Amino acid sequence: MNMEIFKLLPILFIFINPVWSITSNSATESFLQCFTSHIQNFNSSSKIILIKNSSAYASVVQSSIQNLRFLNTSISKPETIIYPFHDSHVQAAVICSKTNGILIRIRSGGHDYEGQSCVSRAPFVIIDLFNLRSIDVDIENESAWVESGATFGELYYRIAEKSKAYGFPAGSCPTMGVGGHISGGGFGTLFRKYGLAADNVLDAKIVDVNGRVLDRKSMGEELFWAIRGGGGSSFGVIVAWKLRLVPVPPSVTVFSISKTTEQGATELFSKWQNIADKFHEDLFLHTVISVGDKAGTNGGKTIVIEFRSLFLGAVEKLLLLMQDNFPELSVARSDCTEMSWIESVLSFAGISRNESEALLNRTQQSKSFFKAKSDYVNEPISEAGLEGLWQNLIEVGAYLILTPYGGKMSEISNSEIPFPHRSGNLFKIQYMVNWDDEKETEKHIGMMRKLYAYMAPYVSKSPRAAYLNYKDLDLGRNKDANTSYAQASIWGFSYFKNNFRRLAQVKTLVDPGNFFRDEQSIPVYPSRKK
Repeated sequence: MNMEIFKLLPILFIFINPVWSITSNSATESFLQCFTSHIQNFNSSSKIILIKNSSAYASVVQSSIQNLRFLNTSISKPETIIYPFHDSHVQAAVICSKTNGILIRIRSGGHDYEGQSCVSRAPFVIIDLFNLRSIDVDIENESAWVESGATFGELYYRIAEKSKAYGFPAGSCPTMGVGGHISGGGFGTLFRKYGLAADNVLDAKIVDVNGRVLDRKSMGEELFWAIRGGGGSSFGVIVAWKLRLVPVPPSVTVFSISKTTEQGATELFSKWQNIADKFHEDLFLHTVISVGDKAGTNGGKTIVIEFRSLFLGAVEKLLLLMQDNFPELSVARSDCTEMSWIESVLSFAGISRNESEALLNRTQQSKSFFKAKSDYVNEPISEAGLEGLWQNLIEVGAYLILTPYGGKMSEISNSEIPFPHRSGNLFKIQYMVNWDDEKETEKHIGMMRKLYAYMAPYVSKSPRAAYLNYKDLDLGRNKDANTSYAQASIWGFSYFKNNFRRLAQVKTLVDPGNFFRDEQSIPVYPSRKK
């Protein structure tokens, strides 16, 4: 959130009497009455509640939306935004929302691809975890307690502040909120060595549907399993995570080499897709495929493929590994840079290596309209398939990020946590298209759907798998609170495969009334007829 806007909030949050005079929605009024009655320190309510009629409301809502598709949408905005400073404030918000039949949306960083942390088709309240962002790093025990409102930039910075010998395997975008990313799985440049962020969770604190604060012991292993990759917002409000820190070497090596199709990019990619999942687990080598200007032409376009790497070791060892496994890429010492792990975090985030304090900036530097999708690839894409893909990318103006699997990811069972995409996957594809004019939204979304349809023969099948953190409502959506398990399975098996059934069973145990719900929340499991 923009800090200047946030500094204005205390003088614009108001006490109980003015709320009633300008709030017409009786359910919202009842919620606010209930909420303020639950706050132990009554005066603190003026810093926690932002109502729809406040003069600051529009600016605050706009500042927190990362995808501009949801900025001027006709879909309703929150009746009230709650900014808890303590777990008890979250408890009160859950209890009072449930009592008054108002939906809640939970926001940690606001990066949900389909805007589900900031919009809804029914009246709702946002619980914004902005103020719950404490980080307690315990190097001696190789762990950290992190509140869900913290960003990964803040987490990485605090780890490096304590020790350069540890890191954490999560995403490369520093403004992402910890809460949503981990609960959806969470991958990054270290995941071939250490697995997902969710694979490295030791404990958690969640506010359940009855307003209780539960840790791993009190919530039980079934719920603890579900929130690590199954989407935490289906089960409660996760307020904190205990994470396992992982060792990183004193020096890592990065390189980035880009080639156009005229420079042999297609042949290099063909080799990459056959070997990237088989590299040593210390090597992460992903590709970014985009559209660029074709040299020597007037407006002609070509495909540019960037091969970008993080290696957990010195440059000499990396050069030997690349020479043995991928000599065609011709990686030279001059292409490589040795640095500390925290500097590599900055490098992959597009931040200068000497500006580590930029990781503490919670504000996204640029925003746009965008639509994303995802796929998993189990077999190399044919040369004919690639040529057709290049043509589609040029037509759509989209780009792809392809993440190699293998390593530790192939060693962990598909059912260890809800995230099922493990052994057998060569790489994951993220499709992304951005645009600047709201009037072009339908055109770009339609073209993205066409690209996705083209790729169907070349990706996983039965189900066509997808990654939860790249949320895609095109896969299907829940219509209302009574959406059946069978109806939700249309999208549920894409994200979770056979783990979807177990998730629904956990949902039925902990939230049988389906209070925590959205367009792609886990449904309750059908009861057996006697």
